Amino acid sequence: MADTKREIERKYESDDGGLPDLTRVPGVASVLDKGVTHLDATYHDTADERLAASAVTLRRRTGGSDAGWHLKFPVAPGVRDEIRAPLSDTLPDELAALVRSRVRDHPLLPLVRLRSDRDVRHLVDSDGELLAEVSLDTVHAERLTGGGTARWTEIEVELADDGDPAFLDKVEKRLRKAGMRPSTSTSKLARALAETAPHGTTAATAPAPATAPEAAPKKKRRPRTVGEPVTAGDHVLAYVRAQRDALVELDPAVRQDVPDSVHRMRVATRRLRSTFRTFRDVLDRETTDPVADDLKWLADALGVDRDQEVLAERLTTALADLPDALVHGPVADRLTAWSRARHSGAHGRLTALLDSRRYLTLLDTLDALLDDPPLRKKAGAKPAKTLTKALRKDLGKLEGLVTQALDLPPGTERDVALHEARKKTKRTRYAAEAAAPALGKPANDLVTSMKSLQGLLGDHQDSVMARRTLRELAAVAHAAGESAFTYGVLHGREKHRAQLAEAALPEAWSAITKRTAV
Repeated sequence: MADTKREIERKYESDDGGLPDLTRVPGVASVLDKGVTHLDATYHDTADERLAASAVTLRRRTGGSDAGWHLKFPVAPGVRDEIRAPLSDTLPDELAALVRSRVRDHPLLPLVRLRSDRDVRHLVDSDGELLAEVSLDTVHAERLTGGGTARWTEIEVELADDGDPAFLDKVEKRLRKAGMRPSTSTSKLARALAETAPHGTTAATAPAPATAPEAAPKKKRRPRTVGEPVTAGDHVLAYVRAQRDALVELDPAVRQDVPDSVHRMRVATRRLRSTFRTFRDVLDRETTDPVADDLKWLADALGVDRDQEVLAERLTTALADLPDALVHGPVADRLTAWSRARHSGAHGRLTALLDSRRYLTLLDTLDALLDDPPLRKKAGAKPAKTLTKALRKDLGKLEGLVTQALDLPPGTERDVALHEARKKTKRTRYAAEAAAPALGKPANDLVTSMKSLQGLLGDHQDSVMARRTLRELAAVAHAAGESAFTYGVLHGREKHRAQLAEAALPEAWSAITKRTAV
């Protein structure tokens, strides 16, 4: 079984190849010499280095106290999550699954071999507790796919588990004073790839801005940095690219059942669908509509787990708020059993879906769409007019849905209408997010307004779903000979919450229309 460790470290370079006296670091009582260890690591990647492009590393290493397979995902500068699996001749299935969204059908190959002599020191406090591990690594890198070799020495400082990251600042101050400097490479693999690249290899250039051929500019555009959005198409594609990246990056977290990962992945799918639908004057719908259908399929599958998670939290909180006198029977136990059973089944199905051909093809399709975007004529236009027009169109449709819902009497028909308004609110919000870099404050204000409205309508819809679940649980409890009283109390409270949301909607919508400037 694999286990995960949060790794917080910094790397340094030195011309003299030695370590200074680290007992002078504040808080360090002594420096323990732990000896020299020989490490032999083979890094695996696709032929086109897909993992390296995402700063993900996958290696099989022998030597040291943690021999085995190590998969590292970047979290922040100097922070990575390392997932470890026992040493074996072949890549463990559980690690292969965690890189599948990045490698797809491309085989993983031995890419680089790093052999290091690691001279280790432990920095400990006056109680003998480990503060950080400092190692002086002499590295020999060999590219296994037709490249060269390289040698270097580096210093690595890794914070102890649960240590204070501020301690690394103290170590760095001492190292810098001794003439050492932060490494220019983020990892040993990154440096090895750079220094052993085949002769003549050059770094890939950033993609050109999105412009439609029939909308070529009549005059020369102002100078800009590579990749900076200029046209309407640039801005829309930048948003699409960000959501595609989110899907790929969240895939391992969803497989590991990391809290909130399913919700975030579902939001990314919805943002993509909303972008395709709202900006049809920018991206050709003949290409994007089939992609949107697959995104809906993915969002629905993600929703099974997410909706259950939201309901479980809502009902558990509501039950905890009830006075003891209103709780009759094993309601809490039944809620817990219902939640665990639904979650376990939903997560198993979701994991299988992430291994499906349809899902992996969807990721490939998004890559292809970004590589060769189906741009329409207005994609080459200035963003202000094109994006504003799309937002106004969405806002007009939303107004019609809200007005229609408020004209209906309370009941199922109104609940359905308010749910449709909620979905349209999300779409308008996501469109405003995509347009915000180009439109600035008006779009940001619209995002804020839509978040507020989404919260109101979301609470109403959650109440609808909670009442349906409470009726189902009450029926099961009654059939088991238990009291259904508490379920009825919770149902009544949920109905009251929905009524409050409905009553607040007219004033909330009026405030939105007054401050909307797009």
